[in-house]
Amino acid sequence: MNLCQLLCGLVVGVSALTFGTDVQAGDWRIKGFAATEIRAYTQDAKWAGQSDNTEISVILNPEFRYKSEDRKHRINFIPFVRGTNTDGERSHGDIREAYYMYIDDKFDVLIGANKVFWGVTESQHLVNIINQVDLVEDPDQEDYLGQPMLQIATQQDWGRVTAYVMPYFRERNFAGVEGRLRAQLPYDTHKATYESGAEEWHPDFALRYSHYMGDFDIGLSYFHGTGREPTFNVTPEGKLRPHYSLINQAGLDLQYTTDAWLWKLESIIREGHGKTFAAAVGGFEYSFYQIFKSDMDLGILLEYQYDGRDDDAPITIANNDIFAGARLAFNDIQDTEILAGMTFDHENQDSFINIEAERRFGDNFSAEIRARFITGADEGEDLYEFARDDYIQLRLSRYF
Repeated sequence: MNLCQLLCGLVVGVSALTFGTDVQAGDWRIKGFAATEIRAYTQDAKWAGQSDNTEISVILNPEFRYKSEDRKHRINFIPFVRGTNTDGERSHGDIREAYYMYIDDKFDVLIGANKVFWGVTESQHLVNIINQVDLVEDPDQEDYLGQPMLQIATQQDWGRVTAYVMPYFRERNFAGVEGRLRAQLPYDTHKATYESGAEEWHPDFALRYSHYMGDFDIGLSYFHGTGREPTFNVTPEGKLRPHYSLINQAGLDLQYTTDAWLWKLESIIREGHGKTFAAAVGGFEYSFYQIFKSDMDLGILLEYQYDGRDDDAPITIANNDIFAGARLAFNDIQDTEILAGMTFDHENQDSFINIEAERRFGDNFSAEIRARFITGADEGEDLYEFARDDYIQLRLSRYF
């Protein structure tokens, strides 16, 4: 039995025991989207074996959701499938969510696979550690694999406390030999090594407290288990083999809202990746409303990224960088929005530029454009190996 079968069987079994003969008393909803995506790289491939072809993908992401009549029982099942013409590793499927959830007045319990997001900053999500990154989806690390878990939470007047038990670890996926956005040496992703003798079955634990106090939203978290970021060892065959270490991480996320200002901070302390280190990202978003006497709002973003890890820790490009960006919301019935930002390393002078634009057409269609560019990366710097992987991407989606 594979992991997908185990999750589906677990959710169906628990749901059947809970609902008994009343399983039809409630509301089933089916929605989601199907999409076609075209990604064109603006430069020839840098490393041997990489494809220069334009990537064409088809995507299917349905959502099946159930809510009982008394709203105490919920079932979510959200699979994701991508097929592409260039890189076999980018053609993949995942179960983003497959869980049963019971909700009472003061507590809730979830069992199955779920996606959990912690954090407040725009340019980097330091405290967000529950789910593994789905790296072949997008280099911005905003897509995540579903994480098997037992989640128990209680909501009180003094805040919300959530505990997580995660019995199975999801390895990070990487581009294949033919894929773009990979290092010079190909990845040996099917033979990862672990610090724990239990390997991917080492149980992980996490605890989070969140609350709002006036204009402040605060989150405090602790994680113990297998770190989601790998280091790499070079194999005799000349491949990069991921290695996953056990870590402890304490995190803080804080947001202060006042008038048109959003002040944001995320910080962590981590042990287990080399020497114990601290990292933080913080800054603000300021909104100009109804600019030029129109319906449009313009948000200005500025954040600073610091990371004190040593060479024994997984590589990060956000160790001493500045992020600046702007978000333009048209506030029209088509939900048109543009986000542009640049992360700049003021020591090495390299930068990562990101542009995103999205607009709906009618009730069921949308178009999204994404562009990623790397500039100023010299040999020996972290972004150098991807310096010729700039691309422009168009996605056309049909929602149902």
